[in-house]
Amino acid sequence: SVFDELMPGENFNGVTQVQGFHSDSRAFHFKGSSRELKAPEAVSVRIVQKLRGQSEFTVLVTLKQEHLNSGVILSIHHSEQRFLELESSGQRSEVRLHYRTVGQQAHTEVFPYSLADGQWHKVSVAISASHIVLHVDCNRIYERVVEMPSMVIPDDATFWLGQRNSAHGFFKGVMQDVQILVMPQGFISQCPDLNRSECWPKSCPTCNDFHGLVQKIMELQDILAKTSSKLSRAEEKMNGLDGCYCERTCSVKGVVYREDDSWTDGCRNCTCTNGTVHCETVSCQPPQCPAGTAPSYVKGACCKECQQHLPLSFSDPDKRTMHRVVATTPCPELNCPESEQVTLDDRCCKVCRGHDFCGEGHSCVEHSDCVNLEARACCTCKDGFRPLREDNAYCEDIDECAEGKHYCRENTMCVNTPGSFMCVCHTGYIRIDDFCCTEHDECVTGLHSCDQNALCFNTVGGHSCSCKPGYTGNGTICKAICDGLCQNGGTCVSPNNCICQPGFTGKRCETDIDECSDGFVECDDKAICVNLPGWYHCECRDGYHDNGLFSANGGSCVDINECKTGRNTCANDTTCFNLEGGYDCRCPHGRNCSGDCIHDNKVKHNRQIWVLENDRCSVCSCQTGQVMCRRMVCDCENPTADLFCCPECDPRLSSLCLHQNGLLTYGSGDTWVDNCQQCQCLVSTAYTGRTERHSGE
Repeated sequence: SVFDELMPGENFNGVTQVQGFHSDSRAFHFKGSSRELKAPEAVSVRIVQKLRGQSEFTVLVTLKQEHLNSGVILSIHHSEQRFLELESSGQRSEVRLHYRTVGQQAHTEVFPYSLADGQWHKVSVAISASHIVLHVDCNRIYERVVEMPSMVIPDDATFWLGQRNSAHGFFKGVMQDVQILVMPQGFISQCPDLNRSECWPKSCPTCNDFHGLVQKIMELQDILAKTSSKLSRAEEKMNGLDGCYCERTCSVKGVVYREDDSWTDGCRNCTCTNGTVHCETVSCQPPQCPAGTAPSYVKGACCKECQQHLPLSFSDPDKRTMHRVVATTPCPELNCPESEQVTLDDRCCKVCRGHDFCGEGHSCVEHSDCVNLEARACCTCKDGFRPLREDNAYCEDIDECAEGKHYCRENTMCVNTPGSFMCVCHTGYIRIDDFCCTEHDECVTGLHSCDQNALCFNTVGGHSCSCKPGYTGNGTICKAICDGLCQNGGTCVSPNNCICQPGFTGKRCETDIDECSDGFVECDDKAICVNLPGWYHCECRDGYHDNGLFSANGGSCVDINECKTGRNTCANDTTCFNLEGGYDCRCPHGRNCSGDCIHDNKVKHNRQIWVLENDRCSVCSCQTGQVMCRRMVCDCENPTADLFCCPECDPRLSSLCLHQNGLLTYGSGDTWVDNCQQCQCLVSTAYTGRTERHSGE
């Protein structure tokens, strides 16, 4: 309950605990307009985190509101932006739900219903994606499909109860059981009988569930399309390989062997088969040795060979005599005490205990180490190898992977190495230790390639990306979709949210801001504000021109002396008199003047109307000696309207602009250069970087 978080009766003025609709929970009376029932920062953070990103939740309250009171039940806002606010207006008999849409636009949903009648009411507002249901006293009053609320709420947003802020929206009356439940059909907790109603079967999905199902279907369709495309490309490649033959070779110790090549590697016979080396130990047959010879190993040979053998023999077996033979080469001097000197059967000279027999030379070859024993040297296979001969001089690698002598566990692949093995993680998995791997969730760790506006889906051995609703793309790159497109050069930054160029406003940037009528611009008295699509300027009034300083507000406008400059249209029978901002054609006393005008060295009669020769869109008239010119007025209901001057009257060009030459068309936001001027199309109205006035003289 919100009351349990705030403890309003103890810490806030203007709020007192009273008897409620029932006695199972506390109720509080809200009165006055000087209270400030604002949640502490920690409480606001908990409520915001509870709601953030949710698309299915319910606001519940039991209340008794004073007659004609208009007040806020609860509000979550930040910098005057209301992210969620429930309001009851007794003056208009309305219940209002304020929120921000997915496109971050402010939205208010109004439900005509009076709660401010001094009676107790159970109220619930259930939001499920774009579906809102209002229950009052366990009766479903309204059910609507609206623009989807967005609960993207800043961390420092504040939560208010019974008011919008410290100065507005004060609720007056009693409230009880104020709750925000993040769950489907939360109104059932307030009205349990609705759970047994046929109107709300448990088997039916909520609107939020339906949106989720639709999104999942779209994602599955996207995955299916991508998989089908990959399969099609793979089939094309496979078809192209049918007529190809690729010979696979084997590389061993820097030597490349072709298919079916054979060679000897130590005491093994090896063959290259389909790019894989297969080796077998050399098979040795016991040699049949003649008398005087015996089988023994010879250095460099894998099998025993017959070697000459000289056994001791005596001519008279009964008279065996041993003769001491004195070596002609003296024994080396030993560097150990006599007690550490030993005599060996096959040596004439003594040696010290621990003598390095291996240092004198040995027959241990590949993958075999020489080991000193007490009276001789011997060979032993290195770890991970086994002997090919009885004397262990030649050893071969043990394939622990093939023989199942490894410790690799699930999600790994055993790879044999010389003398050992290693456990390699399957694609999409990460190592736990030397023998175990676990699935790598790139979506959780952030090590994925998805766009910030895409959804990441973890898959076995990888991940997939799918653009969020309102965005389009391949998931790696997603761009926002704006229905109807952004006009006047606006940029689509999020779904149905356009950032307008300066001077434009509206959901699609379709509305020009009239800076002149909004009072945004104050021009000098000698200048007039001229609004143009997307901008404005202060233009010197008729009869004035700029003195060259070009001040922004038109303060540099000065009077034109039309009489001295000759920029007047007075006929010969009248006299020109300069005025501030204009001139006057006066008829001398006693003379009858015609009121005609001189324009382009031609006489135009009084009240005559004509079109300028060099500007078909300007109309001029002669009025008592003075020429007045203006732009042609476009009457789109007139079938004879000049579409060159009035492109807005052309139904074929509703969103296009006509080039100055009358031959080319441009879409909204397009730019082009004409006669050293930068032009841009803004909803059928082309404007240039500088403007020119058609003077009437």
